Amino acid sequence: MPEAPRLDPAKFRDPLVTAKGETRAKVGIKALTTVWFNTGTLCNLTCLNCYIESSPTNDALIYLSAAEARAYLDEIVALGLPVREIGFTGGEPFMNPDILDMIGEALGRGFEVLVLTNAMKPMEHRKAGLLALKNERLTIRISLDHHTAAIHEAERGVGTWEKTIEGLQWLALERFSIAVAGRRLTQENESDARAGYAALFEKLGVPIDAFNPGRLVLFPEMDAAQDVPEITTACWGILHKNPDDLMCASSRMVVKHRGAARPAVVACTLTPYDPQFELGATLAEALGEVPLNHPHCAKFCVLGGANCSA
Repeated sequence: MPEAPRLDPAKFRDPLVTAKGETRAKVGIKALTTVWFNTGTLCNLTCLNCYIESSPTNDALIYLSAAEARAYLDEIVALGLPVREIGFTGGEPFMNPDILDMIGEALGRGFEVLVLTNAMKPMEHRKAGLLALKNERLTIRISLDHHTAAIHEAERGVGTWEKTIEGLQWLALERFSIAVAGRRLTQENESDARAGYAALFEKLGVPIDAFNPGRLVLFPEMDAAQDVPEITTACWGILHKNPDDLMCASSRMVVKHRGAARPAVVACTLTPYDPQFELGATLAEALGEVPLNHPHCAKFCVLGGANCSA
């Protein structure tokens, strides 16, 4: 298979115009319905294509504390924001020492809660606390990169398949609300991928409907170095896309950079390191428009039609 063309260095330079001089598309908040908390970039794994570069040594985003998360939950209430879902992502969220407190706080305030995990050792160490928090509004989404062990382990490392499957089966046995996040491989069509996962879930005795996109989320493969078109204002009509359907029309993410005095709010889960997507210290400051000035905006959101939310 020929190598994909590399990204033209003239692209994604100006937040207002594209390399061709066309007006860049931007997205405003329709309604803030999801707030993500990045619990820190430390992870028990170093995956080959991790968009956020999580690893056992990368603490570029440091652990968020329960008190810091609570301040944003207070702000949601004070401003009367229409947030219905709180998401926790990493890194590996179960490595954060305050994760159970943060989940409990969000559930206690009546939010739906989504936790992204690889379901390996860090989660295993929190089993008792997690069982105490089991709730119909709590969903655990497990990262399973493919329905075959070989492709999953090519991404995540030898031995990761069995441990993740054990965690997935434990969650199913304990009757948690569960979902799976996989990858939609370039050479594999979606129907075949879903059929492969369906066969796997049946074999494992895991009650996930692989044909329900809310329960099996298939994300496009991401590589910010590969060429992708820039999204202009004309693209909405050409592609028959609605900007209100993009993540940045309904979500924001709280992060804490290493060395920072306090957390910040960024446009979405995919661009935590790019300063142009840091929108302020509070949710109120972060409700402005977002120019689609990153390859992930084009490939993942507009062309890929993907969304990290439940």
